[in-house]
Amino acid sequence: MLLKKRQIFRELAGSGLYDQLPKEVQKWAESLPWNERRYVLSLCYILCGSSPDRQAEFLDEYTADGLVSKLLEDTDTIHRIKQYLIRFQIKTRLTETVLRTYIRQFYIHSAQDARCQPDYYLESALRLSLNPQDKDKAFYYILGFEILKIMFKMSWNQHERLARLQRNQEEFIKNYIKPIQNTHRLNGIIVPKDEKIFFASRDYFVKQPQMTVKKLIELIMATFTTEQVIHFGFGITRHVRALEFDYDYIFNMAEPESVFPSGTEYMLG
Repeated sequence: MLLKKRQIFRELAGSGLYDQLPKEVQKWAESLPWNERRYVLSLCYILCGSSPDRQAEFLDEYTADGLVSKLLEDTDTIHRIKQYLIRFQIKTRLTETVLRTYIRQFYIHSAQDARCQPDYYLESALRLSLNPQDKDKAFYYILGFEILKIMFKMSWNQHERLARLQRNQEEFIKNYIKPIQNTHRLNGIIVPKDEKIFFASRDYFVKQPQMTVKKLIELIMATFTTEQVIHFGFGITRHVRALEFDYDYIFNMAEPESVFPSGTEYMLG
C-alpha cells in the first residue's frame, strides 16, 4: 500500500501541477492517512465547485488571518511601503485592520477577474496564501490601489498635469488616464458637455469627481485587474521615476481661466 501511494505521488510530480506546491505541502500530502485524504478531497470538491465569489469568501475566512500575521512580521517591507505612501501624501496607515481589509478586497477583486479568467483566480489566491515569496504582491497591490484612488479623484485637468510630469506620457495616458476617464464617463461622474465645440466652456475639465469610498473601490476594481494593480505598485517600488509626482503642481495650482483647450487636454478628451 505504501509503495502504491508513493507511485501515485511520483506520477503527480511528473504532471507539473503537483510540482507547483511548496515542498512542505507535498510532504504533508504524502503523509496523510486515507481518512484525512478524504477530508482534503471533500474540501477540494466543494471549493472547485463553488463560484468565484464563494471561493473568495471561503479563502478570506480560512486564510486571511494567517496571511495578515505574515505581512505584519515583514517590518522592512511595511516601512518601505509607508515611505512611498508618505511620498504621495497618502494618509492610509498599514494597521492590522487595513491589511485585513485589503486581503479580503484582493480576494473579491480576483473573483471579479475570474469571470474573464476563471482558471487564474484560484491559482493566484492560493499562491498568495501558500508561497511566502508572493506575499510582497499584497504590498504592491495595496500601494498600487492607494495611488489609483488618488488618480480616480483627480479632475481631468489634474490628470493632464500628472501626465505632463511623466517620461512616457503617451503610455501613461493609455494605461491609466484613459481607462479612468472612460469609467468617469460611463458612470456619469464626469459628463463632458460641448467638448467638441471649440469655444465652449469646459467646466467638466476642472470638475472634481464626487463618489463614496465604496463606489470608488468598486470602480477601481471594475477598471483594473488585480495584476494591473500589482504591476503598477511593483513598478513604483522598483524604479524611482516610474511615477513622477509633484503634489503642489498637480493639486495646488490655480485652475485655468481660458476656455481654450491645451494640447494635453485635447489628447485626453
